[in-house]
Amino acid sequence: MISTLLVANRGEIARRVIRTARAMGLRTVAVYSEPDAAAAFVRDADVAVPLPGRTGAETYLNGEAVLAAARRAGADAVHPGYGFLSENAAFAAACVREGLVFVGPPAAAMTAMAVKTEARRIAERAGVPVAPGAELDGTESPRALRETAARVGFPLLVKAASGGGGRGMRLVGNAGELSEAVDSARREADAAFGDGTVFLERYLGGARHIEVQVVADAHGTVRTLGDRDCSVQRRNQKVLEEAPAPGLGQGLRERMVKASVALARAVSYEGVGTVEFLVSGDEFFFLEMNTRLQVEHPVTEEVWGLDLVRLQVRTAAGERLDELPWPARPEGHAVEVRLCAEDPASGYLPSPGPVHRFRMAPSPGLRVESAVEDDTLVPGEYDSLIAKLIVHAPTRDEAVTRLGRAVRALELHGPATNRDQLAALLDHPATLASGVDTGFLDRTPELAAARPDMAYQRECAVAAAVWERHTGHARDAVLPSVTAGFRNMPVPAAPGRWAGPRGETSVSLHGEGRAEVDGAPLPVRVHGVDATGVDLEVDGLRRRFGVHRRADRVWVNTAEGQCDLVRCERFPQAGRSRAAGSLTAPLPGVVVAVHAEKGAKVAAGDLLVMVEAMKMEHRIEAPCDGTVTELLVGVGDGVDAGAPLLVLD
Repeated sequence: MISTLLVANRGEIARRVIRTARAMGLRTVAVYSEPDAAAAFVRDADVAVPLPGRTGAETYLNGEAVLAAARRAGADAVHPGYGFLSENAAFAAACVREGLVFVGPPAAAMTAMAVKTEARRIAERAGVPVAPGAELDGTESPRALRETAARVGFPLLVKAASGGGGRGMRLVGNAGELSEAVDSARREADAAFGDGTVFLERYLGGARHIEVQVVADAHGTVRTLGDRDCSVQRRNQKVLEEAPAPGLGQGLRERMVKASVALARAVSYEGVGTVEFLVSGDEFFFLEMNTRLQVEHPVTEEVWGLDLVRLQVRTAAGERLDELPWPARPEGHAVEVRLCAEDPASGYLPSPGPVHRFRMAPSPGLRVESAVEDDTLVPGEYDSLIAKLIVHAPTRDEAVTRLGRAVRALELHGPATNRDQLAALLDHPATLASGVDTGFLDRTPELAAARPDMAYQRECAVAAAVWERHTGHARDAVLPSVTAGFRNMPVPAAPGRWAGPRGETSVSLHGEGRAEVDGAPLPVRVHGVDATGVDLEVDGLRRRFGVHRRADRVWVNTAEGQCDLVRCERFPQAGRSRAAGSLTAPLPGVVVAVHAEKGAKVAAGDLLVMVEAMKMEHRIEAPCDGTVTELLVGVGDGVDAGAPLLVLD
């Protein structure tokens, strides 16, 4: 019998688990690091225990600290969520030794699937097809490494043997890229999972990523809950997921389900897990088994009408699946997108920082799993995922189009995110036709550069200018009853300049019904202004523009999208000078590798410095041939965005 559940995780998954646990009548315990002290999941729990430290290794990956927190809070069960300790067999075994129920599979099953090389061997023995690959022991000479790769065949993937989520994975097109890709993947895998072991696997271009949800109890019963399509990915991390997978032949679907059950039985699996495959035509190949809850589990929950977290808790408590209510078949279609604090137009640079506003208008079938609320923080120490947006509808077309409208209507004020890319993705003909494979985003770079068009930016700039004038005038102490912008002589209004995603926009308001935008007249009519926005008619189209300002930044929202603007100073001050040739950090992070020395001659494209942030590595390359005249950082140094790293002459 479980009465108190400790959630050994953070962010949106911690909130998700806490919600179900409380609905089951369980007392909930959160653990949190120093950067998460004010996070929403900490407030959601009945009681919270601090974990001293800032990094994942010091806190959420520190099994001893988590177990000490469980003892202190009187927990009798631990739910690991996903990531961090969720697939750590040693931690699962330690929970059992402490007398705690681990809400997940047995340590032996986790061990069998945790190392992907061993998982491939088990899958082969169970009759599950696997792609060509080769193991590496870390002692290979450069020549031996090239020969091994040639046997596997290019293009290939360097993959972390432990962990998942795209961490420690590199696509290699030829032998010249191999050595650096292996070194980089090893570093990232070691930082993310504490194990730098990698292996090689043939890259299957044009394949789809399909996975099967399995649920098993401690009494030998294994069931499946359909499949999901997770083919829309960037850098091997999923962006859009849906259930059921569209366009699968019934025979192929049945073979994948049969293979998934066979694999689960081969490792005596218990609890909720996922078997992932690459599908090419009518063939499928084993990718990995995730011995935990998946990020994309809500789409399965929506179409099957089940709570997978509840199933995890009940099977962990020893209950039989045969005695639980089970739906006959899935209903409708569900689609999910991952909202991340990153900028696709800048190479997916992470964008940690404060979230001033996070709001979504209610919509039929819409479900939101969010790590943030108004006035919360996206820390730079962890993953960039801040929310998942899910829509369930009777048909796939309706689910996709509803989700597209929900994404556009989202009010998210603060860090740069991938929301515009998601909105464009959900409108793309290939998405609507379900004709997407794992390389789709690589072939459509225009989606990464998606942003509001210039006409929309101009309308939003007019709304911001109108709102600023009227709300500022309402606070005036002198003649507040006089119409805003009134002049008793023909003096032209000074234009305001607004910097937006499409560049600068100049707006001059000349009184009721007249404005000038970028030098051209534009008919406008104000129907109402309040503290939250403007009811504005621009060139014959009337909309409600929500307006929110913090310092010099202004966010404007309509049902059709969001535009982020910055009020430009009329008389800008000169910025601080920086040495010519300085290469700077693109974001806050930690220097994890330095490949340059003072006085060294480098060629354009050479890797000079590697900065890690939000669990990803970012390359600082030489923009041209030159000589390093100053080296300003070393391995382990923390850097702010814009901080100079080195000077290149």
